[in-house]
Amino acid sequence: MACTEEVGREAEALRSQIERHNHLYYVEARPEISDYDFDRLLERLVRLEHEHPELRTPDSPTQRVGGAVTKEFPPVEHRRPMLSLSNTYSIREVEEFARRVERLLEAEGAEGRDMVAELKFDGVAVSLLYRDGILVRGATRGDGRKGDDITANLRTVATVPLRLREFDGAFREGEGREMEIRGEVFMQKEDFEALNETRPEEDRFANPRNATAGTLKLQDSREVARRRLRFVAYYLDGIRDADTPHFRRLGMLEEAGFFTGGHYRLCHGMQEVASFIAEWGEGRWKLPYETDGVVLKLDDVRQWRTLGATSKSPRWAIAYKYPAQQATTVLIDVVFQVGRLGTITPVAELEPVRLAGSTVSRSTLHNFDEMERLGVMKGDRVVVEKSGEVIPKVIRVVAKDRPPDARAVALPTLCPECGTPIVREEGEVGWYCPNEEGCPAQLKGRVLHFASRNAMDIQNLGESLVDQLVRLGLVRDPGDLYFLQEPQLLRLERMGPKSARNLLRALDESRKESFARLLFALGIRHVGQATARELAAAFPSMEALRLASLEELSEVPDIGPVIAQSIREWFMKPSVPALLEKLRDARLPLEAAPPKATLNRNFEGVTVVFTGTLRRHDRQSASELVLERGGRIASTVSRKTGLVVAGSEAGSKLEKALKLGLRVLGEDEFEAML
Repeated sequence: MACTEEVGREAEALRSQIERHNHLYYVEARPEISDYDFDRLLERLVRLEHEHPELRTPDSPTQRVGGAVTKEFPPVEHRRPMLSLSNTYSIREVEEFARRVERLLEAEGAEGRDMVAELKFDGVAVSLLYRDGILVRGATRGDGRKGDDITANLRTVATVPLRLREFDGAFREGEGREMEIRGEVFMQKEDFEALNETRPEEDRFANPRNATAGTLKLQDSREVARRRLRFVAYYLDGIRDADTPHFRRLGMLEEAGFFTGGHYRLCHGMQEVASFIAEWGEGRWKLPYETDGVVLKLDDVRQWRTLGATSKSPRWAIAYKYPAQQATTVLIDVVFQVGRLGTITPVAELEPVRLAGSTVSRSTLHNFDEMERLGVMKGDRVVVEKSGEVIPKVIRVVAKDRPPDARAVALPTLCPECGTPIVREEGEVGWYCPNEEGCPAQLKGRVLHFASRNAMDIQNLGESLVDQLVRLGLVRDPGDLYFLQEPQLLRLERMGPKSARNLLRALDESRKESFARLLFALGIRHVGQATARELAAAFPSMEALRLASLEELSEVPDIGPVIAQSIREWFMKPSVPALLEKLRDARLPLEAAPPKATLNRNFEGVTVVFTGTLRRHDRQSASELVLERGGRIASTVSRKTGLVVAGSEAGSKLEKALKLGLRVLGEDEFEAML
């Protein structure tokens, strides 16, 4: 289809609109349109660029969604070292830093002592390089001199502009118009909690920073895009006026389209610095993201050059770290919880105490070894800490305050829920209950996981209701949910006719969920939401997955031998055939949805394997094009492979295809065959 001037103008207008609404939503937190309307704009642009590939630009919003899997992250040498800051934990040490800077500057005859105070985001430091206003590279800090090129992952971050907004006279002349922006990639608290909900409990992240670091290491940028990372900018280099003060540079970053947090201040002396630190000591708990301190930098960048740096840290900046939030309270009791995988977790029940903006009455003790290390007893005064952790933890006992009637905590030898002797596997820290089928706590956990929002999304099926269903023997596995009748439900506590009908309606609605969601809902150890999607794509039916060998499973992206073994072991459990039979009788999706209607028969009977990076298609859209034309997709090359489509940086699959004498096409030939 020919691209008219009118189509080109529409695509440009759509790009401008989408980036504007993106900025309003993620940076300014004042959206003007609904998510639905935003998605419609993006879908229209995707369609135009698909029909007219020549319209697709490197800074198009469609390029944020992630593409092919990256095999490795090439090393990148930073233009200037990315140094880490020296930390301090007291105002007195900040004052000493200010005096030391004063002496050094006086010795050099320099003037001006103003400092910029900024909140210290608890994230992962990265560098962004822009050439002529377009993002061309993003890298991790690494060892400070060399980092990893993670451009594909950083392009998916909504608050990383793909094109800088114009701001007059900002670029230097004669340097290829390059700018470097440094900052921190982070995850907001609500996005972190939503991510953890999608993961098996044994694979959940401890805090947002760990989740961010783990996400940036992923080699599949599509999964990075799903995790809603954000970027805060705090450093700008490459502008025309090299003496522009740091405070002004932060304003320029905002003009260019970056999120800076907004909570920074130009301080004229230590009193104002101390006031900023005190103000945000409490105020930070109301923010939607984690901050762990304040960064102080001299405003006059000429003094940065004067003072220089040590081998590790600049002499013109320092980070004040807030002490970990702690509170002292009384440990009333220790209870032992049993998770859906049988893990026994000790939990301290505490006298309620205010900590880091919320009231804490329970705290994890992690495992039996940690309990013994702490030496906790019932009645002890304990110190509870919340520093970057979502769940507060007991860090020590106040031994001198131990009351005379303090009682030792008896460690269980039997499961507190079913009485089965608990076990610990060699080399593991945790104890667990091996009674997988008969332990009510494990069953309740599996049912709740099955019904959760990111699994089968069964509304109105809460913890108290599941507890009754299990206790009364109405539900022995998730499959039993679909055979509940209204008269049975009406016998339950606080269950009227309307509530019963709502639950049955929700169960019926859940039948429409995808095969991938069902795989996640089954609670196979180590199989999170992303892994379930990959499995559903590679093995489009429960039977195909059941018959898959360890080798075939390990060929699926992001699935190694541990996950592959876990899947095989799940299918070998005695209870699984009966569960799958119930789900089949309940008309749940034990197969992936049928492929889209066939457009033509150009790939009829041909098994296609993609390798390398295609310029005009991501792997998923290219696969759909083959399926719509009667072909099938495989992830591994074998003698049964009919065709290999090789993009740039094709590796071992291409080598194997050539050795086997298979037909290999480039992207242009592939499109011609379509």
